[in-house]
Amino acid sequence: MLNTLSGRFLILTVIFVMLAEVFIFVPSVARFREDYLLDRLERAQIASLAVEAGPMISPDLEAELLKNAGVFNVVLRRDDARQLALSSPIPSPISATYDMRDPSASTLIRDAMATLLDTQPRIIRVIGDPVQGAGRLIEVTMMQVPLRAAMLEYGLNVLLLSAVISVITAFLLFLAVRVLLVRPIKGVVDHMTAYAAAPEDARRIIAPSAGVRELRDAEVALQAMQTQLTGALKQKDRLAQLGGAVAKVSHDLRNILTAAQLFTDRIEGSDDPLVKRMAPKLVGSISRAVHLCESTLAFGRADEPAPRLDHVNLSRIVADVIEGERLAAGDDPVSFAEDIPATMMLRADEEQMHRVLTNLVRNARQAIAATHRAGEIAVTAAEDDTSWCIRVADTGPGLPAKAREHLFQPFQGGARKGGIGLGLVIAGDLVRGHGGRLTLAQTDENGTVFEIRLPKADFALSPTNG
Repeated sequence: MLNTLSGRFLILTVIFVMLAEVFIFVPSVARFREDYLLDRLERAQIASLAVEAGPMISPDLEAELLKNAGVFNVVLRRDDARQLALSSPIPSPISATYDMRDPSASTLIRDAMATLLDTQPRIIRVIGDPVQGAGRLIEVTMMQVPLRAAMLEYGLNVLLLSAVISVITAFLLFLAVRVLLVRPIKGVVDHMTAYAAAPEDARRIIAPSAGVRELRDAEVALQAMQTQLTGALKQKDRLAQLGGAVAKVSHDLRNILTAAQLFTDRIEGSDDPLVKRMAPKLVGSISRAVHLCESTLAFGRADEPAPRLDHVNLSRIVADVIEGERLAAGDDPVSFAEDIPATMMLRADEEQMHRVLTNLVRNARQAIAATHRAGEIAVTAAEDDTSWCIRVADTGPGLPAKAREHLFQPFQGGARKGGIGLGLVIAGDLVRGHGGRLTLAQTDENGTVFEIRLPKADFALSPTNG
């Protein structure tokens, strides 16, 4: 019971109702005591009327009248004279006097608590106003024990009634909580359990139906989360299938490129000066294509291989990348510039760094070529005590809003028609493998700038975009 929401709510309701009844009990008992004493004064006044009916009453009648009134004697004051109307022997001295003529609430509560705590058989005097204006004052003496007994009986009845009310109230609230809260929450849990069994099944996504606003908000949030998760799982499944297809294509492409590599070995022996100049580039391109196919096949089995860090000359890598992209540009009005210190050495994987720069420069070239206007791509580098910084800047049209929102997300960050949005994702992963970061430093109508920052120490830079 204590481990359920409705059970705890039931117990707390009983406790709170009982606490409320305790606060009600004290003034209720005080009011009961006041009514009890006023009733004794009224009875005593009625008994005193027998004295006025005749000049003399028998002792037996007087004793009977006092017994019925529950007092020892009755004193009436009509004008200034004080008259003992009825009297009988008092067993002990009077120990307290209570004035019931317009007492304050605090006085009534204080006297009531004192009466409940006093267990001695005391005699008390009670003073009050006669009813119907039959005098200025009426005074009686009486035993306190019957008053206390009546107060205890009344208090027990109040507590018993409070307990019954609290149990009934708690039970009704228990049922209400079960219907309005626990059952809808259990329904949400059942939906989550059913969805967890087959998250790809869109039919198991919860449909908000709760009438309580807070629960409905929770169902709406759960629906949004399940919808996104189902979409993500479907996308991952498609990516897995695509990966299998790419692995097969890469396998066959590797065999084709291997054969091409054999032919290029023979081309290198040609005496044609142009062939001699172009052949090493062709051999290098084919070698990188073969390596890329092998890496793609490895990617199907594991993550991108860890970089083999070595000291490499950045100027040579950039020159090779730019020369390859200059040939690919053909007649496009794209110019290339580089400002790399000839002696700058990076601690990086040469092949992976070549792929990173190739992706960035190729994206910039294709963006400029799509505008059919002249543009420039500049690759610059600098270093400080903690890191190397490489910047790839272009004068293209800048990235569209959709590409900026999903810049480093696969298949969503393509900035040109026909692009699949993998170049920057691959580049970002390779840079992170070096402990560095790839960030978009600037993009607007004046061009785009990407920045690569690689740490010199053996720890990663703090992560940012990408």
